[in-house]
Amino acid sequence: MLTLLASASLFAQAGTVATGSGTKIGVVDIQTAILATNEGQREFNNLTTKFQPMQTELQTMSKDVDALQKQLDTQGNTLNDEARENLAKQLDQKKKNLQRKYEDAQNDFETQKNEILKNLFNKVYTTLDKYAKDNGYGVIMDVSTSQTVLWAAQPTNITKAIVDAYNVASGVPAPPAAAAPKPASATAPSTTRPSTTSH
Repeated sequence: MLTLLASASLFAQAGTVATGSGTKIGVVDIQTAILATNEGQREFNNLTTKFQPMQTELQTMSKDVDALQKQLDTQGNTLNDEARENLAKQLDQKKKNLQRKYEDAQNDFETQKNEILKNLFNKVYTTLDKYAKDNGYGVIMDVSTSQTVLWAAQPTNITKAIVDAYNVASGVPAPPAAAAPKPASATAPSTTRPSTTSH
């Protein structure tokens, strides 16, 4: 699953760091860079808005499950065996439906978010390529997916510089501050995961 890493440290201003051989190395979180551009924020905001009705539906389904669970907990001992069994079956089916719809929505959201990343990658890469050449970088490493970069000095991080350069080149205006996506909700619809606890 793609993850949006957006800590403040990732946006530190780029600096000049060279190896002993004189090769200038930079690191970039390309996923963060793409989704932090004005264009990326706009597309992600549109995606979040698109999934709002589904989020509302999931919340309603979750409340129905909670209500049935409460009914079974409070009335279970007073119901006859058949009524209690029917209520338990109804609860189980609603839980399964909620879990299935939640997983489908999450997968669909991830697929469409990844499509945004894919569509914008080449455009952001063009900016990265120009920035690297203009600033004398010999190597740029992507830390969004690499499992081999254990540590890098902060001045090597050019993520914010790439975002700023792309925004200038694209001409896409910044979205309203209130509409900017929150990193914590960037990986899935902001819906409470359905409970799988059974009684």
